[in-house]
Amino acid sequence: MADVEVVVLGSGTSHGIPMIGCHCEVCTSSDPCDKRTRTSVFVRYGDQRILIDTSPELRLQCVANGIDAIDAILFTHHHADHVVGLDDLRRFNWLMKRYMTCYGTERTLDRIRRMFAYAFEPAPDSPHSKPNLELRTITSEPIQIGDRTILPIPMMHGRLPVLGFRFGNFAYCTDCSFIPDESMERLTGLDVLILDALRRTPHPTHFNLEQAIDWAGRIGAKQTYFTHIAHELKHDQTNADLPDGMQLAYDGLRLTMT
Repeated sequence: MADVEVVVLGSGTSHGIPMIGCHCEVCTSSDPCDKRTRTSVFVRYGDQRILIDTSPELRLQCVANGIDAIDAILFTHHHADHVVGLDDLRRFNWLMKRYMTCYGTERTLDRIRRMFAYAFEPAPDSPHSKPNLELRTITSEPIQIGDRTILPIPMMHGRLPVLGFRFGNFAYCTDCSFIPDESMERLTGLDVLILDALRRTPHPTHFNLEQAIDWAGRIGAKQTYFTHIAHELKHDQTNADLPDGMQLAYDGLRLTMT
């Protein structure tokens, strides 16, 4: 059995692809790789089944990819496209017959408490109307989930501190525009990296494609996949121009690492 298995549940920008009211070449593409739900991944790390972020399409993503058990949820940050599927965790409460443990920075968890206030208030007359969650604050220190250690990767998303995560020789780094030197040290020796690459034109809070290629080259993973992709990047055309060892991710992509 592989030590790390990854399923890319969603690879799209905050608007999703196709976008409402857009009829561009990518939004009207028949290529399934150009259909992008909001960004999230599922990681099986040893015996631990871990979800990173709860996207707006979480239910559809889990059904499409056969995800029927989760042991923990890691949050990269609190932006809506990464958290508003939180209520769908109610189904995993039923399936797992327990609360769901969610990990995030103090700022992220504070925003989640405010955005989903009902989830943290008593509901004696309707106990199943809200997800049953246990929130655990994390920093840059390693996280122990079961018998596995996960390494947070502090990054910047514009002026907002966010987290990526490393599982063995795999790392996931979405929604970033700068990676500090200390975090670059945590990204050495990777087999696979999933990295933010929004579009070709510059953006104040995301790597554009040119920047992502440069940072991927510096990190030096054996294989890099780009995610959080907007409609400027058509899947097949973009992949044809990328350097060896770099490709766009797509919804449903499955990866295994020993």
